[in-house]
Amino acid sequence: MLGPTYAVKNFGVSGATLLKNGDKPYWKQKGFQAAKDFAPNIVVIKLGTNDTKPPNWKHSDEFLADAKALAQEFATLPSRSKIYLCHPVPAFPGNFGIRDEVIKNEVIPLIDQAANETGATIIDLYAPLSDHADLFKDKVHPNAEGAKLIAEEVHKALTAHAPAKKE
Repeated sequence: MLGPTYAVKNFGVSGATLLKNGDKPYWKQKGFQAAKDFAPNIVVIKLGTNDTKPPNWKHSDEFLADAKALAQEFATLPSRSKIYLCHPVPAFPGNFGIRDEVIKNEVIPLIDQAANETGATIIDLYAPLSDHADLFKDKVHPNAEGAKLIAEEVHKALTAHAPAKKE
C-alpha cells in the first residue's frame, strides 16, 4: 500500500505483551532486537491486547512506563524513528483471558497518555473495528478482511502528512 519507496517489515510476535513483567514480554523476544537492528524510520507499535489477561494486568501500574520506554527505545535509535502507537483492536467479548473492557477503558487511555508524553502519534484501530465482530472468528484475532482494515488505517495514518506525489 505504501509503494516501492518503503521497505516494510513485520517484527511482531504473537502473544507478546508490552509489559516487561507480562507472560511474554516483547522486550525479551528476538523480534524486538531485530526491529531495532533494522534501523527503521517509522515504527508502528501495536501491543496491549495480551496485557489485559489477568495474570499480566496485575502489573497494570507498570503499563504507562513500559509503553513510554518502548516508544523511546525506537525514538532514540540513530535512525530517529517516527513512532506510532496503536489502540488495540477490540475483543468480542474476548477469549484467551483477553478483556475488552480493559482494552477500552484502561489500555487505550494509557496508550494515549504515553503518546502524549513521548510525542508519538496515535493510530486508532479500536474504533474502526468495533462494529466488526464478524471479522474476529475467535473473538480476538482479525481475519484477512479485518487485517486489511488494520492495514488501511495504518496506511491512512502514515500518509496523512506525506508530501503530495508529483505527477
